[in-house]
Amino acid sequence: MLQKNISLKTYNTFGIDAKASFFANFSSVDDLNTILKERENRKLFILGGGSNILFTKNFDGLVLKNEIQGFKIIQESENDVVVEVGAGMNWHAFVLKCLEMNFGGVENLSLIPGNVGASPMQNIGAYGVEIKDVFEYLDAVHIETGKVKRFSNQDCDFGYRESVFKTNAKGQYIICQVGYRLTKIHKLNTSYGAIKMELEKQGVNNPSIKDVSNAVIAIRKSKLPDPKKIGNAGSFFKNPIVSTQTLEILKQKHPNIPNYPSGPETAKLAAGWLIEQAGWKGKTYDEKYGVHKNQALVLVNYGNADGDEILKLSNLIISDVYQKFNIELEREVNIL
Repeated sequence: MLQKNISLKTYNTFGIDAKASFFANFSSVDDLNTILKERENRKLFILGGGSNILFTKNFDGLVLKNEIQGFKIIQESENDVVVEVGAGMNWHAFVLKCLEMNFGGVENLSLIPGNVGASPMQNIGAYGVEIKDVFEYLDAVHIETGKVKRFSNQDCDFGYRESVFKTNAKGQYIICQVGYRLTKIHKLNTSYGAIKMELEKQGVNNPSIKDVSNAVIAIRKSKLPDPKKIGNAGSFFKNPIVSTQTLEILKQKHPNIPNYPSGPETAKLAAGWLIEQAGWKGKTYDEKYGVHKNQALVLVNYGNADGDEILKLSNLIISDVYQKFNIELEREVNIL
């Protein structure tokens, strides 16, 4: 069942040609437990859609590809519905399925790359919506015991692009199914970013959840490169959260700095704006890799870059932004 010395180039959206010493895929909890019994204490890495990972070297261990599918209604009322989805399902395919069934809540998260299993791990978010807003539960296999544990919203300890699976439970569980509570009577969220402007541009006055999704897709396509054409992992950096005091200091020098409230005494800054102001947008190196010309948050592999080159570029950007703004950027992408 375990394959040896497998290239991971087609399994990561950066298109980095790293190799895994051992590789296996699984499409059920039983499959997974069978593979785990053959593990023999090898290091493990769980791969979903490969859209949030930068391989900087070969992986001397076992890479497990999650391919658990499925979409079923668990409970339903007049107002909402709980659906359970396989963690290996493509995220955008899941969003489209919800739209087809007129289930709302995830339309603002259209076209985010990756699989369903990464959504609670990362607490993915876009255009004013985060997974924690629709998340009901998940079922995960404990790697050491093979037992399935259910995590509630509270158990997941969600933060900005954070969850318990990146902190206290890191490396201990493999997410297999995720439950979401979605709306049947919809409350649209169109106030964040350029959604309203895009809806007006498309001549939509009374938007549906499908219209909001279409607007988000149009915005994302205009700003972000298609990973099938140019290697990338979407947003490489998190938007930094600063105190309102720090924001006021920054505003004195940069009155137009974009910012959004994120708590009682904190504000979220736009990492892309900081990187662009520091002069990095569109920079390329040997026509191999660089910063995308339309979105400074996105680092790209134009061809044969290795992961280490892209990591070094991210270090230069972090250092330069810190020097210019006294703000330390944090990577959103996992480095391996």
